[in-house]
Amino acid sequence: MINGAHAVVYSHDPEADRAFFKGVLGLHHVDAGGGWLIFALPPAEVAVHPAEPGKPGHELFLMCRDIDAAVKKLAGKGVTVEPRFYDEPWGRLAFIKLPGGAKLGVYQPRHPRALNPSAPDTLSSKPGKRNSTSSRSNTKSRSTSSVNRRSG
Repeated sequence: MINGAHAVVYSHDPEADRAFFKGVLGLHHVDAGGGWLIFALPPAEVAVHPAEPGKPGHELFLMCRDIDAAVKKLAGKGVTVEPRFYDEPWGRLAFIKLPGGAKLGVYQPRHPRALNPSAPDTLSSKPGKRNSTSSRSNTKSRSTSSVNRRSG
């Protein structure tokens, strides 16, 4: 029935954000015509959590095995990283700024993963190679309101 997911990033500077996903993150892409590039993301998971009253919605976070290393590598490529990291029972996260102005979360989970945790990192692996590091398992419920306040 469902064979994938498609996320859209709305931007005030789409060309700069496309260059970011292509050049900085190194994501494979296809040209869909009309200037639209569609990027392949690593395998994805979806979680459903309670919402604050009157505020249902969604978020997009890029997952990594080592947030400190990922953010350091992104900063080394000129990416603006918000100075504060957030430590939660369910994971560690930071926010980066896309060239078009949007914030994007980077997230190191501390809970079991629905997908194979050894999926390759786009920032540290060559295409076709897999890393074998697994994620930590420390399951606790996520507080949706704590993240929504930070990423908005």
